[in-house]
Amino acid sequence: MFTNIVTENGTLNDRYILRRENLYQGANGRFVERFFIDASKSFIFKPLTNNTQLGKEVWIFENVLSELPLKFPKILSYSVQNKLSDNWIILEDLGTITHTFDSNIALELTALMAKWHSLPAEQFSHAQLKGPKPPIEEMADQILQNKEKVFSIFKLHNISDRLGNKIFSAFTSKPFSTVKVLCHGDLHQGNYGYAGDKTVVLDWEHCHMNTPFWDLFHLIDISHPDFPKPNNHTLRNMILDCYCKEIQISAPDREKFKQEYYVFSAVFSVWMMMLIQSDLDNQRAKWTPEQLSRQLKETIHNLVECAEEII
Repeated sequence: MFTNIVTENGTLNDRYILRRENLYQGANGRFVERFFIDASKSFIFKPLTNNTQLGKEVWIFENVLSELPLKFPKILSYSVQNKLSDNWIILEDLGTITHTFDSNIALELTALMAKWHSLPAEQFSHAQLKGPKPPIEEMADQILQNKEKVFSIFKLHNISDRLGNKIFSAFTSKPFSTVKVLCHGDLHQGNYGYAGDKTVVLDWEHCHMNTPFWDLFHLIDISHPDFPKPNNHTLRNMILDCYCKEIQISAPDREKFKQEYYVFSAVFSVWMMMLIQSDLDNQRAKWTPEQLSRQLKETIHNLVECAEEII
């Protein structure tokens, strides 16, 4: 079916396509597109959108997703070559996906997350999987090296010295968990949603080994310029309790797990705060100042809520 659909240089061949529309732009500037070969048949064309992830999405489709009880767009055709421009996949089109964040989808995703976190770690240890951001330990080091700048941003946004000192004391006195599980890696609101009555999880190319708090933070507390989230203090605790139950963390250990999450979330949020503030100051991001300001406000709100929970 897909013969001649993609040219030798890795772009869609308009001679065989009725219509096409851009869905989103990747980190390297290439667009993911929906294309129609006739009035009723549409598919998703996804070129390599992040140059460091060469071949990863196909590998994950073949080695990870087939083992999980979740909905995802199936890969119908692909090309994995050494030349970056020649890498692409064609996926089934699940139709319009509603990207939402509410208790129903959050708890469903939490239960699914517990399943992919429970996959045997040893089967992925040699897979060379790489996440989109530095590990939490590197984030903590960057924050420590820029402590004065962090506190100046805190002051700019009315975060008290008391709270700032509490965050720094927490992550410098307790090491982060060394437990590693298979993480989706980029589980922000744009990468899940409803397709009809089914919950779908998209864009697994950043799947990698990391602490379970990585995926939990992306689901609960990460902010995104395109996808504003409602205040979720109550939902945060519901998700953490649901995860502990699904992963079978005993009741006496749940408070310790939550405390580890609050510290992880606070550190990640401080790192995000620095990143967003830098984008605002330098006006170099692909999002508008209004989007970034809203994202920063949401980040700081979640940061303060988690920091206040730290004992």
